Amino acid sequence: MTDAGLDVKSYNRTKLIVSISGGITSFALTIFLLLSGFTLTIEEFAFSFTSNVYLALLIFSALFGIISGIGSVPFSVYSGFILEHRYNMSNQTFLQWSWENIKGMLISIPLITPVALLVYFFLLTFTVHWWLPVAITVFFFSIGLARIAPIVILPLFYTLTPLEESPLRENILAMTRSTKMIVEGIYSFNLSKTTKKANAAFTGIGKSKRILLGDTLMKNFSEEEIETVFAHELGHYSHGHIRKSIIVGTLSIFVGLYCTSLTYSASLSWFGFSSIAQLSALPLLTAWLGLYSLLTSPLGNILSRKHEFEADRYAVERTKNTPAFISAMNKLAEMNLADRTPHPIVEFLFYSHPSIEKRIHAAESIA
Repeated sequence: MTDAGLDVKSYNRTKLIVSISGGITSFALTIFLLLSGFTLTIEEFAFSFTSNVYLALLIFSALFGIISGIGSVPFSVYSGFILEHRYNMSNQTFLQWSWENIKGMLISIPLITPVALLVYFFLLTFTVHWWLPVAITVFFFSIGLARIAPIVILPLFYTLTPLEESPLRENILAMTRSTKMIVEGIYSFNLSKTTKKANAAFTGIGKSKRILLGDTLMKNFSEEEIETVFAHELGHYSHGHIRKSIIVGTLSIFVGLYCTSLTYSASLSWFGFSSIAQLSALPLLTAWLGLYSLLTSPLGNILSRKHEFEADRYAVERTKNTPAFISAMNKLAEMNLADRTPHPIVEFLFYSHPSIEKRIHAAESIA
């Protein structure tokens, strides 16, 4: 294996180790704070300021969030900044990287706070059946967020520039028209302000659908390669992957919250809690939700990899340009430091996309 190949392996292995270590540390810290009685201390502190349970919830959540956040900072800094600079993938200074993360947190607070208050209301009102109205709320919140994110949230992080009149733009629009898909616009965005990696995507649902092409993609890929990348994204729409993912995701939300509600209620006594709505017990609920997500993510990845193969086939058959597709895959692997041949177990557990080598081999078999 070449030095470059070793670097790619090392980069991806380190990313994975840091991610797993961060998750384990976060879970262990939560359990420690619960067992030590520290969450009870935070609850008492919150109620020392107010007798209103909802205001106390906000104070409790803020304090617990700060403590949990401190535990995750080293992993975030190493993976998101130090490692990216070590492999020459980042274009950000530490202050720029920090501000982007702070900005994301500031934006998430007004979005999450009403949901958190509503979830707590359901815990108080519906007792053991709280999971059902919560699942319904999460579903509609997710749909609403998908609608507004491309229009309201994404521009807060990147500058979106409408793609100028060009043969590339016309070819992309021609492909969308043939599928009767209506998009709000085609945009280039300044991905290079944060990273040297390349990416393209559809965002939004309904009338907020947008086509996004990273400026790193526009700069380093030929028009034929960009068309195959776009055709892949169009393949997701043509195969109904968005609709299927929403259905599967909704089922996962309902099943996950139901299973979590049972586990949460059954485990309260292990930590000395008596009520599902007790503020000091709520971190236990989040811990079980996180564990459910971890255990079921490989199942979601199986479906995602299947969708990616289908979208790849659509791209190759639609453009009839296998060499351009393979060239685009090779460039994406090189620019994004993708591991072309991850260990099968690692790919099964953690990869939402098939490995580059498998995607290229599948494309060659189509031709």
